[in-house]
Amino acid sequence: MAHDNEHTGHTHQHDAHGNHTGDLAVFQHGRPPVDRSAIQGWGADLDRKNRPGVPMERTPPRIDAPLTQPEQQRQDVEVLVSLERPHMTPLFGSPNPPRGVSGMVRRAAFKETENDIRHWLLLMLADRIDVVEGLVEDLARGHVPNILGEMGIKAEWQHNKKGLAQKVVIGAAVAGIACYLLKRRDHRY
Repeated sequence: MAHDNEHTGHTHQHDAHGNHTGDLAVFQHGRPPVDRSAIQGWGADLDRKNRPGVPMERTPPRIDAPLTQPEQQRQDVEVLVSLERPHMTPLFGSPNPPRGVSGMVRRAAFKETENDIRHWLLLMLADRIDVVEGLVEDLARGHVPNILGEMGIKAEWQHNKKGLAQKVVIGAAVAGIACYLLKRRDHRY
């Protein structure tokens, strides 16, 4: 017995007990029939007894571990916490405490709430300042950083010359506009 399903737009067949016997969909809009057996994963949302994975499907075993609060980590360095969550979490990262100018900017950022854009802009600014501070530290230790290598310029030159050229042109344009605006501003005052 075959019938059209108006809601799904396909035809399928049932035997006398109502079980699917044919698995050939006829979709509307003039598309050719599709053999569903060729579709990987077909039938995953059908009745559980008709799924191809049954009876292998089963609930993963529960991990029998106690759900207890971890012991509070000892705080040896400054840790900045959000105004929204002023309590220290049991575990936290401590390898990079705030330091230098970037640390001052981070402290200022954490005086703002997380829903204030100044919080996030200050954190992004602190990251950029931290990069410059790292370069200065390298130079102070006598290590000349390989800035172009660390930026991936060599790889970009090998695999994406067009993208590199666009970045150079855009960077030069931004720098040129900034210089022009600064000089123009100096002439006014």
